[in-house]
Amino acid sequence: MMKFSEDFVFGGATAAYQCEGSTRAYGKGKVAWDDYLEKQGRFSADPASDFYHKYPVDLKLCKDFSIKAIRISIAWSRIFPEGKGKINQEGVDFYHRVFQECHKNDVEPYVTLHHFDTPDALHSRGDFLNRETIDAFAKYAEFCFEEYKDEVTYWFTFNEVWPIATNQYIEGTFPPCITYDITKAVQSMHGMMVAHAKAVCAYKAHNYKGYIGIIHSLETKYPLNENDPKDVYAAKKEDVLANQFLLDATFLGYYTDETLNIINELVHLNNGTFEYDPADIEIMKKAAKENDYLGMNHYQSHFIKAYDGENEIHHNGTGEKGTKKFKLKGVGERVFKEGIPTTDWDWLIYPQGMYDMIMRIKKQYPNYKAIYITENGMGYKDDFNNGNIDDSPRIDYIKQHLQWLLKSIEDGANVKGYFVWSLMDVFSWSNGYNKRYGLFYVDYNTQERYPKKSAYWFKRVSETKEV
Repeated sequence: MMKFSEDFVFGGATAAYQCEGSTRAYGKGKVAWDDYLEKQGRFSADPASDFYHKYPVDLKLCKDFSIKAIRISIAWSRIFPEGKGKINQEGVDFYHRVFQECHKNDVEPYVTLHHFDTPDALHSRGDFLNRETIDAFAKYAEFCFEEYKDEVTYWFTFNEVWPIATNQYIEGTFPPCITYDITKAVQSMHGMMVAHAKAVCAYKAHNYKGYIGIIHSLETKYPLNENDPKDVYAAKKEDVLANQFLLDATFLGYYTDETLNIINELVHLNNGTFEYDPADIEIMKKAAKENDYLGMNHYQSHFIKAYDGENEIHHNGTGEKGTKKFKLKGVGERVFKEGIPTTDWDWLIYPQGMYDMIMRIKKQYPNYKAIYITENGMGYKDDFNNGNIDDSPRIDYIKQHLQWLLKSIEDGANVKGYFVWSLMDVFSWSNGYNKRYGLFYVDYNTQERYPKKSAYWFKRVSETKEV
């Protein structure tokens, strides 16, 4: 039996807004989600899993269950309530306490600077469509690098650039809830990649002892019919939009002719153009050589068929199976494929897609240095059953993905770690609390934690390095 290496990292992932609670307390500035969720009236991210107060409990659980690393994001508006300018010392001190508690429990923090939560003062002025936000992010990043240099070794700039862009400007499920504007989505992604590049270059200029990279949500796009040129081209268009545009920016520092041709075709459909400052490419090229690793979030893949109709997207945010639709004019339609199971939220369970994406990166971008799977897991309607939480489908899901991950390593890919989403149950952006991902069940009324069957299974995997 092939095993993971002894230094392979098994961790649990979280995000500030999804777990901390205290969304407007202790000097924290507003983010767009605060008003959006209040207006929507379905659920609130406060107190979520109350990590702000319960982090010692969660980090002790990590130690007890052999979880050697935790992904944590810093809430930008806890540090700079307005995104720049005045510093909130309470927020600065909070993360010092968290990182110190991590080390006390022998848990390595892997820290993300931006996880869907630009301060509202900047978000309301165009988020990463605005150069002001790009520059403010770079300054915020520099502050964090210096402030936490003795406590944090592993950094990520952004979490999931494409989901931010598509959910804000195409699917309309994240504020400002704009739909079908591919031009804004592309421009936003470019803005985030420039901000990433500026942060990476600043980090390296100071010769800090640690490492830095970015996290992309990468979903392999397959043509529904490999023998139909229209399906093949539809899959390629969606791949360029969701994957290749960002992979080019990350590993090359520029966009290839193939990427630009397809991007220009797509924005032209929106009566738009994609324009950028040549100086952006210079800093992106510089950062491309400096990335220490890529964080890859992977939950599903898509099968795409050609589509010539109008835009039609329905987001399954309730777990009512079979209700999801994604038809993007000029791009393609995502379809279910016979024989491939789905979750209640219509996410395809196809672990080979993770393998295929890793091997694609290895082949297409041979200058990559290392990959971490920074999120992978299964949303599930867990049954509490007096504290005996049997989540066997989640175990099966993770096990299959880890087996394909081992295969990628066997086939020459440098994959250094795997973080399950999520460490404990957390608030879900568009699903609230009925979609659970955690190894540890959170009773949101009492904030008690209960290990699920998957937590005991994951402990064994982490200790033995065997799946």
